[in-house]
Amino acid sequence: MALSIAHIGFLTPGNYPDNDPAAGLEETLKLFEAGEALGFDSAWVRQRHLEHGVSSAPVFLAAASQRTRRIELGSAVIQLGYESPFRLAEDLSMADSLAGGRLNVGVSAGPPLHAELVAPLVFDGDWRSFDFSYGRVERLLDSLSGHYLGDGETYVLSPGNRQRARLQPFAPGLRDRVWYGGGSLRSYEWTGSKGLNLMIGSLTSGDVSDRFEEAQLAQLRAYRAALPPGRTPRVAAGRVIVPTDSADARTRARYATYAASRHERTLSPQGPRRTLFSRDLVGSSDEIIARLQADPVLSEVQELRLELPYEFALEEYLQIITDFVEKIAPQIGWQRRTGAEHPDPRSFRDPAIRDAERGRFAP
Repeated sequence: MALSIAHIGFLTPGNYPDNDPAAGLEETLKLFEAGEALGFDSAWVRQRHLEHGVSSAPVFLAAASQRTRRIELGSAVIQLGYESPFRLAEDLSMADSLAGGRLNVGVSAGPPLHAELVAPLVFDGDWRSFDFSYGRVERLLDSLSGHYLGDGETYVLSPGNRQRARLQPFAPGLRDRVWYGGGSLRSYEWTGSKGLNLMIGSLTSGDVSDRFEEAQLAQLRAYRAALPPGRTPRVAAGRVIVPTDSADARTRARYATYAASRHERTLSPQGPRRTLFSRDLVGSSDEIIARLQADPVLSEVQELRLELPYEFALEEYLQIITDFVEKIAPQIGWQRRTGAEHPDPRSFRDPAIRDAERGRFAP
């Protein structure tokens, strides 16, 4: 089937070594710069706790905003279990202001991961009694909407200033750039009922089928059926895509080993929640294009996000996103924006080349 993908992005875990996090985070910033120069429409980072990854998406995206000019910047996803919705809204609004309105905020609800270890450090009292429901998302949305606090006579006084009380800085439009990470039929329906943008990834719940594509397609259609009249939010599908065209023999073997290690989990529902995984798309561009065209979910969306594997090197990420832009994206409907650069990916690996090219590829 012919696809009509109009927007491409990538999602990276932001790996770094335990003894040098700055080096790994710098490489992720370089990856965002490279993505913009190659013409990607968006770049996203995972938020992860207790791991060698980005533990604060707003902080990282604020830094990325100063290294890029055009590309949309996103979090996928911020698990709201550990967050104060109001304080998170402040951080996100600050990052969006620095980014010039380019921020996209992916969130999810539910009990936080690693709660037995971290929750006692975050919450006063018994964290098991706390409300981790969709209500936290609604509180975040309310804060991002910029509603004034108190009554019409409630003001905040500071040296030289008197103003109505509301979240500051207020970032117009950010509330409409909130996405929910759907993972079950119930979450898809709730997301639709709130008119939120929808993120769908390479795993989901087997609550309507034992087959990944069948389950996700049913969930997507339930989301659209629940949308308020006249509301057409954005929907982005994520897939693990690893083209091998320009990789050397050793790297291709590494990619094949990676895919083989994850294949068994795609054969049947996993665990008590019956989690379903899509197959990783690893191979030549022609092979990947054929498999993308056979994916029934992708025929119903216009945005595709590459979910980059964990623990790969910067050189491998650059090869993957470059091959995707050059060999795959144009064959599934995407067109490069006018004026987008198309650099030599080496410029983001070699400091000497990067410094020479800095005037072209960075602010």
